[in-house]
Amino acid sequence: MSRVGKKPIEVPDKTKIDYQGKLLTVSGEKGSLSRSIHPEVDLDIQDRSIHVTLENDSRSNRALQGLTRSLVANMITGVTRGFERVLEINGIGYRASAAGSKLTFNIGYSNPVEFALPEGVSGTVDKNNVIKLSGIDKEKLGQTAAAIRRLRPPEPYKGKGIKFAEERIRCKAGKTGTK
Repeated sequence: MSRVGKKPIEVPDKTKIDYQGKLLTVSGEKGSLSRSIHPEVDLDIQDRSIHVTLENDSRSNRALQGLTRSLVANMITGVTRGFERVLEINGIGYRASAAGSKLTFNIGYSNPVEFALPEGVSGTVDKNNVIKLSGIDKEKLGQTAAAIRRLRPPEPYKGKGIKFAEERIRCKAGKTGTK
């Protein structure tokens, strides 16, 4: 039984919910997000809370109930507070710079790597090696952060590369000098 899917979603005062057909639109202080809801689940909107209900009680539908509840809760959080993701660049001479909606990375390749941020995601660079991405769509923000990390993933011997701020790199032992 889905415990996550049965919990109600609280809607803040300044957030507007519109549910027509199977299209949910959430508007708030930071912007607006839309998502189509799976046909096997339905949303029951009352006063300032949303309940995710099922058409029939099968195992796959219970999984969809929890997924839908999480997606709707993330939409509401995104339009009220927004999301932020922080990446760090480790390595001598590795740095980044931001210009508009484009990030430029010097990460050990012969030429700088330019990365265009998608619409809805903004980025800033602090101290040449800390990248802060922010946006209202959690899914798009995570995909953008993963694409930036893929430009130069951290290597296991010195830890050089781009990593998430909360990520810990386990370094391997290097060669030993035996004769």
